[in-house]
Amino acid sequence: MKCSKLHRAIIAVAMTLIGWLPSQAHDFEVDGIYYNISDNNNVSVTYKGDSQYSGEYQGNVIIPEVVIYDGATYNVTRIGSGAFQYSEGLISVEIPNSVTRIEVTAFQYCTSLTSIEIPNSVTSIGSYAFNGCESLTSVTIGNGIKSIGSGAFEYCTSLTSIEIPNSVTSIGSYAFNGCESLTSVTIGNGIKSIGSGAFEYCTSLTSIEIPNSVTSI
Repeated sequence: MKCSKLHRAIIAVAMTLIGWLPSQAHDFEVDGIYYNISDNNNVSVTYKGDSQYSGEYQGNVIIPEVVIYDGATYNVTRIGSGAFQYSEGLISVEIPNSVTRIEVTAFQYCTSLTSIEIPNSVTSIGSYAFNGCESLTSVTIGNGIKSIGSGAFEYCTSLTSIEIPNSVTSIGSYAFNGCESLTSVTIGNGIKSIGSGAFEYCTSLTSIEIPNSVTSI
């Protein structure tokens, strides 16, 4: 089940209306990556200019742990909302251990992205972060992740297996909805809640073991 253009448009409009996506332009650019300063010494990766639909990132992107601009050194601690959204030519991205959060829609509709390794430093994956990444076949979720947001991997139609570590306590609604190639799911013993429709329309999934730690599903 692939996400239709109408479905994409509805999601984009809805998220814009409720203020999920940022409108602020980037503060600076270094080596083809755009940044917003979040506080004195930290920055988040963002998109170019004022449009979250610009999709300017292409090919293989390596995000550094620190970046120097205008004589100041900044730690790269977040992948911001909509940072890589609609970057349909993005093939791979390397996320450093300095990053602690992947925010909402960060990689949404990166349709050529085939794999992602989320380091142990990351504690949360925002809603719709990888939604519509239809070529994504491999996802490694680090042991620091505590929450997987709603629709985080929705319509990742090429994803075949997922291992959710013990650190994760919550899986949001529709997190893996429409992952029609998903055949294997391993859920760690730390999970407490699984949202509605989390594995809806995973038509190749024949069985799943729910740990005793789950109190809400």
